[in-house]
Amino acid sequence: MIPRRSYTVLLMLALLPQPGKANADSPGETTKMDIHSDPFRVMVTLGESTTAGGWSRERERCWASRLASLICDMQTDPVELINVGIGANLISTRSPTYKNSGKPAASERLDKHVMAHHPDLLIISYGLNDARGGTPLDLFAEEMEGIIDRVGQELDPPPLIVLLGPYFMTDFTLGGERWAHGSLKTFREYNARIRRVAAEKNCLFVDLLAAYNNTPWMVHRDGVHANDLGHLIVATEIFKTLAQNCSGLARSTEAYYDKIPPWRDESTLKGDYGFDGPGRFGPN
Repeated sequence: MIPRRSYTVLLMLALLPQPGKANADSPGETTKMDIHSDPFRVMVTLGESTTAGGWSRERERCWASRLASLICDMQTDPVELINVGIGANLISTRSPTYKNSGKPAASERLDKHVMAHHPDLLIISYGLNDARGGTPLDLFAEEMEGIIDRVGQELDPPPLIVLLGPYFMTDFTLGGERWAHGSLKTFREYNARIRRVAAEKNCLFVDLLAAYNNTPWMVHRDGVHANDLGHLIVATEIFKTLAQNCSGLARSTEAYYDKIPPWRDESTLKGDYGFDGPGRFGPN
């Protein structure tokens, strides 16, 4: 178990812009900072309706389940998924649309929905509903920072926290006037602010607007939620960010380097054009 202070220092160093350390064996290459060298045990996904699964056609196709499957595929021991997404959820009781939202808000449900599970990986997905509901950006950032601070103070060691930017959507009228304050411009502003909070609070950040790349067929016909394809893109984008920063995801595959059976056979392909080739062979 990494002590809280050591973990925090390591995460800060990993997320600072760095030119990299030269590799003496390979001039011109740089070493990579590693912020989580152990396999993940417990992943909590805290967010709103898309986090909860809307509108994937089954639980296994929502991004949280897809992400858990990707992580499990790269670990000897599976990660436990605790999905605590709630539809129409907002970040805070101070949000102006709180009265008409799905309750409890993120800031008032940390004890039972996050702390009680002692996660080592916490994915936080807010912004879409707060932008739609008119939450001022400064208030949103303040509440997000408060959540991150509280989690870091109460969990020892603190989990790796990943902040997601808003999802891409196409219909900003769904839900009526109370939820009609959003736009792609507002989403881009939220995205930039969440990125900044992540940098200041030593969290990872995933730019989902970039992942969607304005692709409407990744959105359900309601114009707000991800469809199966959208959920898959969200999961793979989060996994990519984790894989680039957490060597614990490579530990299982590294253990098999000397045990891979010779399963490749290219002799038929070579023979199609009159070349001789080896039969089955494996890696060196």
